[in-house]
This record gives sequence, C-alpha cells and structure tokens, in this order.
Amino acid sequence: MSEASPHNLPKRFYKSVAIAPAGDSWQLELDGRTPKTPDRKPLAVPSKALAEHLAKEWDSQKEIIDLPNMTLTRRANVALDRTPVTRSELVDEVKKYAGTDLVCYLADGPTALRERQEAHFRPLRDWAGRNHGILLMTTEGVMNAPQPPASLEAAGAYAAAQDDFTLTGLVLGLNLYGSAVLSMAVAEGELNALDAHDISRVDELWQIEQWGEDEWAQKRVADQRREVEALGLWFSGLKS
Repeated sequence: MSEASPHNLPKRFYKSVAIAPAGDSWQLELDGRTPKTPDRKPLAVPSKALAEHLAKEWDSQKEIIDLPNMTLTRRANVALDRTPVTRSELVDEVKKYAGTDLVCYLADGPTALRERQEAHFRPLRDWAGRNHGILLMTTEGVMNAPQPPASLEAAGAYAAAQDDFTLTGLVLGLNLYGSAVLSMAVAEGELNALDAHDISRVDELWQIEQWGEDEWAQKRVADQRREVEALGLWFSGLKS
C-alpha cells in the first residue's frame, strides 16, 4: 500500500480555516490553532496573499487531508524547516543549473526548430545578462558550453540574496524548468509560470507536432503543470 493511500492519510479534524498576523508573518489557523511543520514550527508565511493561498488549500480538503497533494503546504514546510539549514547547497544548485542552462542549448537542426528556440531563449538570456549580470554562452546540440565564472558567481549571488521562501521557490523551479534563467524570470514576474513551462518544452512540443503525444506523456505533463501552477501562486503570493 502506497503512502498516498487514503487509508494512510489523516482525517480532516477541523471545521474552520483562517489566517492571522503573527509579527512579520501570517499564520494559518485551524479552529483557531496554528498547525506545525514536521520540525514543530508554526505554519506561517511572509505575506497575507500566500497565507490566503494556503488557507484555500486546507479548506479544500474534504474527509481526509491529502498532504501529498497539498503542494503549497509542502513547500512552506520546506521553506521553514529545510531551506534555512541548506542555503549554501541550494545556492550551489542554482549556480550548477546556470552552468548548463536550458536556454543556452540550441538544436543543430532543423532550422525551424532552432529559430523557435531562439525566439524564446534569446530574450531571456538578454534579460538575465542585462538585469542580473548573468551572461551565458550558447552551444549547439548536447555539447556543453563552459559559462563565464563571473556569470555563475552572479547567479549564486542572486540566489544567496533571496529570503528562504523565495529561494525555496527558485530551486523548485530549477527542477520544473531545467533552467536557472527561467526560474529566476518567474520569481521576478518577468514570465508567467505556465508560459515558462511551455518555453522549457519547446523541443518536446516540436516533437509532438511532428509525431503526436501518447497518453502517458499527457498525464506526465498534466502533473507537471499542476506543480507549475502552484509555483506561480507561490511567487505571486510572496510579491502581493
């Protein structure tokens, strides 16, 4: 039996869901009591808007609390429990992705695919260089293009300057997009989270146009897009 089985999930034990200010944060309240993270910290976030998103997630639970699918709550737990003690590793992860960033890899053919890639990728590379000093070199095919050390340091400095909640979202975006630049653009509001996902799939979408898409791939993408939508709510909530 999997951990996600309804038989292993807790029953809903609360009637009301609300939020309340708590110092510089906003905390969730279930029947007037604040739930705790796995490390026993109050479930509190930096902004009212993000707290409202969390409250909707908890209020949407029916007879059971489906924790594995409560994406925003899981991310808040990470931001509160794990990010503060792993910041240096997370900053290194951002630098690593910048070193092999998706927006730098161009197809060596066909021409139409390469032109489509550059129509999306080049403005983002320009944006990263202009606004954040992250100047990235392109390459063709799968050959790695060593990036300027100063650019990787700039990516690391950007990540290190973020608060724990923004850094958490930034690193989650790395895995969803395969790109530090795309994740940064969503964090900054330069790109919509779902638009960034489409850009990250330029090659895949091209192949679908040529050969179609099977049912398993459609389900995988649908699951990804739910995570991407939640990331968009995360960043918009932090900025509100």
